[in-house]
Amino acid sequence: MGKRDNRVAYMNPIAMARWRGPTQSVGPTIQDYLNRPRPTWEEVKKKLENKKKGSKALAEFEEKMNEAWKQELERSREKLLSGNESSSKKRERKKKKKKKSCRSSSSSSSSSDTSSSSSDSEEEEKKQRKKKKKKSRSYKSSESSTSESEAERKESLKKKKKSKDETEKEKYIRSYSKKRKKTYLEDKPSSSESSSESDDEEVKAKKKRKHEDQEKAMEKTKKKKKKHSKKHSKKKKKSGSNHISG
Repeated sequence: MGKRDNRVAYMNPIAMARWRGPTQSVGPTIQDYLNRPRPTWEEVKKKLENKKKGSKALAEFEEKMNEAWKQELERSREKLLSGNESSSKKRERKKKKKKKSCRSSSSSSSSSDTSSSSSDSEEEEKKQRKKKKKKSRSYKSSESSTSESEAERKESLKKKKKSKDETEKEKYIRSYSKKRKKTYLEDKPSSSESSSESDDEEVKAKKKRKHEDQEKAMEKTKKKKKKHSKKHSKKKKKSGSNHISG
């Protein structure tokens, strides 16, 4: 069985596009955009002038509104001033009526005033005495409060001084203890040095003693060896003489 032929004919895309022809474009083209209707310079000038006129009309409207508001303010002020004047006139009328009534009552009650004036004066004197007593009490209370405040201030100052003295004492004690520690630490190495020196001397003395003992032991061994060698030589001599005689 033979293989299938899967080959496909190659189609040039450019040639195919030319064969299809020009495509129909959807929407406005670049030429349409360039050929769009445009306003002339005169029309632009007219639009700008119309804009300026509109702003002028708005300014005129605002000026009119401001003038109307000013007029309203003036009217309200006039009303308030007139109301105040009328109230002041009413008050003056009331005062005049009171004065007239007081004068008429004073003429009718002059006799009763003489009798009541003494009682009024006594009442006024009592009131003045009470006021003086109240003032003296208030002055005394203020003095006592000031003295108490001064005493409190003095106590607070004393407490502050005591606290300062205590803090200074604590600082002095701490500094003194630190100094003592420093001196102790400084003296300590000297004592350690002296102890180390004494230890070195003791070690040296022990070494000397050992060396001397070793030397004495060596001398004793040497002496023993000499004695032993002499005895051995004597024995050899005796044995040799005996052999010769035999």
